[in-house]
Amino acid sequence: MTRPPLVVVVGPTAAGKSALALDLAVRLHGEIVNADAMALYRGLDIGTAKPTEAERSVVPHHLLDVLDVTETASVAAYQRDARAVIERLRAIGRTAVLVGGSGLYVQAVIDELEFPGTDAALRGELEAELAERGPAALHARLATLDPAAAAAVLPSNGRRIVRALEVIALTGRPFPARFPVGARPRYGAVLLGVDRADDELDARVARRVARMFAAGLVQETRSLLPAGLRDGRTASRALGYQQVLAAIEGDDDALLTAAAADTVRATRRFVRRQRSWFRRDVRVHRLDASEPDLPGRAWSVLREWGALNS
Repeated sequence: MTRPPLVVVVGPTAAGKSALALDLAVRLHGEIVNADAMALYRGLDIGTAKPTEAERSVVPHHLLDVLDVTETASVAAYQRDARAVIERLRAIGRTAVLVGGSGLYVQAVIDELEFPGTDAALRGELEAELAERGPAALHARLATLDPAAAAAVLPSNGRRIVRALEVIALTGRPFPARFPVGARPRYGAVLLGVDRADDELDARVARRVARMFAAGLVQETRSLLPAGLRDGRTASRALGYQQVLAAIEGDDDALLTAAAADTVRATRRFVRRQRSWFRRDVRVHRLDASEPDLPGRAWSVLREWGALNS
């Protein structure tokens, strides 16, 4: 039996990835594998725009709601789990549709990345130095040790800077989380990149955030406090939740109103970083999500690249 290739749908937040992935999964009689780091968490539903129960009933979804909010998401663990799901589906002739905007998570599945282990003592030293000196000083050190990694990691992203320095110290090799541009992707993957014009996407982000707050994002965040959301190193930084957590500390309605505007701004900044990440990968077939027949255009790309059985 010929095993179907992996279909990958990537792009920035609010571009329309999930709708396209669902359409393709239905057409392909396939199943969806989540590649959104924050959708791994149980309870982070509204802010991550998780698929509804109705959507999940149409097509099986995998790797949603697999972590507690106090657990730290691991790319290495995700790589292991996502590949296990994809390989199981391919073994029975089912097409896996990998969808999400977490670039490193997608890359971990389709490229031969290795993720070295951690050293608690070394990590503690680096995190203490981060708290004392700030991310800029550590980023400058990273630029000396591994200029390419420093160019790929934002100077403000203390967590990733610490990880990069830890990996370099442990292995003596450069930090491995970069695109092997042009390398053949694992599973014969066909990558579809969904995007929109700047002004259109900015407007969609604003509407998305407004819907999140109207749907009860503040209440959902409060409901996760007893579960330890505030102490979760990864979950507490999820867009929307991070802003609401900061606002409810002050217990002020004005702060909650400001949290929505802060979420819009933070999401727009995140969108720019997502675009930068995916545009570096020459293997991505770029699709304008504002086209009248986006699924049809995506289907044509899949057919052209031999991803269809008929």
